[in-house]
Amino acid sequence: MADPRETALITGASAGIGEDMARLFARDGYDLVLVARTASKLEALAAELSKQHAVRVVVIAEDLTDAEAPARIAARLDADGLVVSALVNNAGFGQRGQFTTIAWDVEQRMIQLNVVSLVHLTKLLLPGMLSRGRGRVLNVASTAAFQPGPGMAVYYATKAFVLSFSDALATEVAGSGVTVTTLCPGPTATGFGEAADMTESRLFRLGVVMPSDDVAKIGYDGMRRGKGV
Repeated sequence: MADPRETALITGASAGIGEDMARLFARDGYDLVLVARTASKLEALAAELSKQHAVRVVVIAEDLTDAEAPARIAARLDADGLVVSALVNNAGFGQRGQFTTIAWDVEQRMIQLNVVSLVHLTKLLLPGMLSRGRGRVLNVASTAAFQPGPGMAVYYATKAFVLSFSDALATEVAGSGVTVTTLCPGPTATGFGEAADMTESRLFRLGVVMPSDDVAKIGYDGMRRGKGV
């Protein structure tokens, strides 16, 4: 069981891997800060988990495609006296299509969410973990991180960034009591495939699609063990 004063912040917590992560942390006694765009979904999950596990759950409805969102989240944490001991950067999206045909605003929001906000939240919360000598960071990348992806060029590149960034941080913080883990799932049964227009792609049609709760448990267990990838 976690110390009841320990708090996990999870982005993209309203569905899929993020929601399943929230359930795992709550089961182990962590208080939660749940971040996603849709407040109603977060509030329903918060009510369920706080009742079931007697943990404190704070809901922050923010769109992390907005460059100012991480700073607003940090300000809310400070205002509420919340000390985050585990950060799960799970929020992200992709879009299938040729680079020249996908609108720039879509690619820009993807880079902001998948890369910039992830880095910014880590920048804001990691120093406190280091000063306390304990903490966990779990960044959700993808098997897309290991190769280029024609037809999803920017998405694959964002996930390669997440893996490279996380690997470097893991080395920087080694021996500090803080660990950085990267979760690299393949096709997963969440809303991601539909949103990215990928359900008819070979990856989803021919690959093994894992349930999101199985993926979340693999990531959660790896994070708890301090595993790198």
